Amino acid sequence: MEGVGGDGASAATALNQRRHELSKLFQYYLDKTTPHSTYRWIGTFVLALLYALRVYYVQGFYVVTYGLGIYILNLLIGFLSPLVDPELEPSDGPMLPTKGSDEFKPFIRRLPEFKFWYAITKAFCVAFVMTFFSLFDVPVFWPILLCYWIVLFVLTMRRQITHMIKYRYIPFNLGKQKYSGKRPSASGSSSRAD
Repeated sequence: MEGVGGDGASAATALNQRRHELSKLFQYYLDKTTPHSTYRWIGTFVLALLYALRVYYVQGFYVVTYGLGIYILNLLIGFLSPLVDPELEPSDGPMLPTKGSDEFKPFIRRLPEFKFWYAITKAFCVAFVMTFFSLFDVPVFWPILLCYWIVLFVLTMRRQITHMIKYRYIPFNLGKQKYSGKRPSASGSSSRAD
């Protein structure tokens, strides 16, 4: 009798070990993609295109698409928002400068770019898999959902842009500043006799 219980425990241990190995392998490859943001986003765009083609082909799953759109809008707000919202939490840590004379402090996102990408990619994968189950194909009049989502997007973005203007921050890195070296000055052009 002991052998039967031992076999079940060893099978569960082997399964847990295999799951742990697969998890480590997945994390290894996920970590390798971290510096390649352009390629990651291209892959996500291709996945989104496949999802859009699937929804167009089956002419359904509009509720799933609407839920995906709301989720992505929520992620976008987190991506565009500062870690410490000056409107809600006055803190002793790094805060956004509110006046021109304030010291420059870098913009720290509430949702970092990698986590934003990963969450969007997972959302498209889950939504894509959901399109293979008719349980999720709820019949709705999709133009109403689309109009409601557009109104929600416009109102949310207007509020976010107003917040960005009020607290003077831009959540995008517009590239690294390039310095051309020393600027020639008028007094430096005269020759010196030593």
